Amino acid sequence: MDSKEARERMRTGRLYYESGSDLGEEQSKCLELLYDFNQTRPSEDDRRQELLKEMFAEIGEECHIEPPLHANWAGKNVHFGDGVYANFNLTLVDDADIFVGSHVMFGPNAVVCTGNHPICPEIRRKQAQYNLPVHIGDNVWIGAGAIILPGVSIGENSVIGAGSVVTKDIPADVVAVGNPCRVVRTIGEADRKYYNHGVEIDID
Repeated sequence: MDSKEARERMRTGRLYYESGSDLGEEQSKCLELLYDFNQTRPSEDDRRQELLKEMFAEIGEECHIEPPLHANWAGKNVHFGDGVYANFNLTLVDDADIFVGSHVMFGPNAVVCTGNHPICPEIRRKQAQYNLPVHIGDNVWIGAGAIILPGVSIGENSVIGAGSVVTKDIPADVVAVGNPCRVVRTIGEADRKYYNHGVEIDID
């Protein structure tokens, strides 16, 4: 499979083989930038911001990603809005586009995955792959250790509980937890008044 066909297939949800193309060479160049990002010192925030702008397809203002960051393409297919915060060990399997809105938070060890493989063992043995984009709306909180699977959309303001495995779309304004992740309740007025089991919010 030549490089042009492989690139087209990898962005349109069709099966493809990376072997026989120059995708690996292109990917390696991206990963050199990711290596540089992960070697920065805590005091080198300006350098981190410069690298993120070079690595990501889009990255908004006041985004902060704690190293180490893991990403197949170093963010080449990742689109972040403004004010995104990611705690350490965020993993982005960005073989297809990952769209993240503004003011999204990722807990430690969160995973967002766009890459998948067919069940058919004969094709899978040849390392066939297909990719589906992920969409995460504004003001979403992804809890520690949560896994977002290919093709999933999460609506704005929703909370994904720690350790959840999100296999299907999650609507806006809900709390969803579990494996597989399911909606447990909507976000209501009580959540705007209280936090942590009924303790009243005392800051603006």
